[in-house]
Amino acid sequence: MFAYIKHLSELSRSAKSALQVTVDAALLFLSFTSAILIRLESIALLANPQVWYALLATIAITLLAFRLLGLYHTMVRHLTGRVLLAVWVGASISAVALAIAGLVFQAGLPRSIPIIFAIFVFLWVGGARFAARQLFRSSVRMIKRPVIVYGAGESGLQLLNALFHGREYVPVALVDDDPRLQYLSVGGVRVYAPNRIGELAQRTGAQIVLLAIPSASRARRREIVQSIQDLGLEIKTIPGMTDLISGKATVAELRTVSPEDLLGRDPVPPNADLLSKSITDCSVMVSGAGGSIGSELCRQILAQNPSTLVLFEVSEFALYAIESELSETAARMQKPTRIIPVLGSVQHPRRLEATIKAFGVQTIYHAAAYKHVPLIEENVVEGIRNNVFGTLAIADTASKLGVRNFILISTDKAVRPTNVMGASKRIAELICQAHAKEASQTIFSMVRFGNVLGSSGSVIPRFRAQIESGGPVTVTHKDITRYFMTIPEASQLVIQAGAMARGGDVFVLDMGEPIRILDVATSMIKLHGLRPCLIDHPDQASGKEGDIAICITGLRKGEKLYEELLIGNTPLPTEHPRIMTASEVSLSMEELTEVLDRLFQACVDFDLTTIIAILRELPLEYTPQSDAISDLIWSESSALGTGQHGRRCVCPKAGKSFPERKKVSQG
Repeated sequence: MFAYIKHLSELSRSAKSALQVTVDAALLFLSFTSAILIRLESIALLANPQVWYALLATIAITLLAFRLLGLYHTMVRHLTGRVLLAVWVGASISAVALAIAGLVFQAGLPRSIPIIFAIFVFLWVGGARFAARQLFRSSVRMIKRPVIVYGAGESGLQLLNALFHGREYVPVALVDDDPRLQYLSVGGVRVYAPNRIGELAQRTGAQIVLLAIPSASRARRREIVQSIQDLGLEIKTIPGMTDLISGKATVAELRTVSPEDLLGRDPVPPNADLLSKSITDCSVMVSGAGGSIGSELCRQILAQNPSTLVLFEVSEFALYAIESELSETAARMQKPTRIIPVLGSVQHPRRLEATIKAFGVQTIYHAAAYKHVPLIEENVVEGIRNNVFGTLAIADTASKLGVRNFILISTDKAVRPTNVMGASKRIAELICQAHAKEASQTIFSMVRFGNVLGSSGSVIPRFRAQIESGGPVTVTHKDITRYFMTIPEASQLVIQAGAMARGGDVFVLDMGEPIRILDVATSMIKLHGLRPCLIDHPDQASGKEGDIAICITGLRKGEKLYEELLIGNTPLPTEHPRIMTASEVSLSMEELTEVLDRLFQACVDFDLTTIIAILRELPLEYTPQSDAISDLIWSESSALGTGQHGRRCVCPKAGKSFPERKKVSQG
């Protein structure tokens, strides 16, 4: 049967139309015969030749009407209820044609025959098409994967229609929380209560649940996923309501549910005045514009219609990618903003000064930073050069040129740091705080927050790649926790916090509750319909206990079990419910400059012993986990015995990569 249906589906369009015409002609004859039998209880009338003349004329007119109504230009597999209207119009024309032909050819047809004939035409011709549609769909259904759709609302119905027309999934059941919909049929599929998902999966063989609830809050999505993730089913979702309304996505675009859908909170609507205050009709510059936070800041800034948006980025590819994206967005949205891509490092004061002067920059968001903790532990000097002296250079330049607002993007790792990256970011905060104490036109502020979901180098993209490659998923410690926030929410809060600054403010974003990384890994595995299990070594097979192994590898260099957002315990509220302000220890510019001069010289000399001593000396509460220095070049040079107390463990030309200056404050 299915081989025959496949053969029919492979016929040419003209052959398919000819087949439909032939079948319709036979059905018209069958309808006429049925009408005579119903009316006269005999087919003796067919012995009259005049009846045949009238019938042949009626069939010819009806087939022509069907063609004009588009019945032979419609794909049977994709028929909808609208085709019934065309069939009914054709049947009505057929009845009128039969009545007139009967009079013309004097066939002696009873007056009720055309009416009964029209009813049979509608039933036979319409019914045959829907029967054919069901056969074609059944042939495809045999190779589709059965799925359960969670959500029987408007989006669920749209998804059903998309799935019926697609070739990958077939819906076998609907699930909805609304008891009024349960046990009804929506789009031909029955609706069940959510607690029956396990039973439905066993009965139908479905291994996938599709969430068709785009308007549900993240909290509600989290509840739903938690209720079904232990059933061993893969969970996919349609895009959120925002993307559906904006046209960025369609209901048929399915993807695996990600932690970004569940871990992030429902964002508080932004304050439009705060979003636009330092941006609209201003010249704005973002350093590190190609990074995870920097690029999202650029997107949010563009939405507020700045006059100029300067993208300052050291990576050529990252700059190309964000400039291309923003230019396309600006052209599509017909925004007048000039988008200026500038290649450059924040460690180069002259490049910074030339850029700020050329484009009259009024607001700077400083997001450029090295942030990968283990890498900075192994490359100490470069981390400090970029995070400390890069911040010093751009802050000095902003103050010198009278930039109106300067907002530093900081991190929770700057609070009581155990690693060089966190210490370097706390020094960056001290630089901005010291500048804020000076008599300057520039308003300096800092915004401190934790991990953002999906950023480069974060655990979630790494977990996803490990799961897709078959595992194991590596977690550094069973009890390690982190704060998480979505990149769009973090970027909006950064902009709003910067707009509230008065000078020297340390803003802290409300990150919600910390989340255990092991729980994130477990959830991600379950969302893929797989079973997690713990192993002791990455090379160990997962065995029969699960599908994807989770291996605890131990804390990495400089890594903490948990992060903090405040040094003190006296946060104050602001006009935004998710932004607090903290009063932190600071130094005067004179005090800080003296220490930074020594730190700069230690970097030039590649004297890591002095660098670490200076980090301990500053008011950072820097407490490394070990006294051992992890820098790769330092360690290798020490192992080779080429250094004397580490002061000459590098090429004598190393210092030439730094700007020539006597004092860092002059840079």
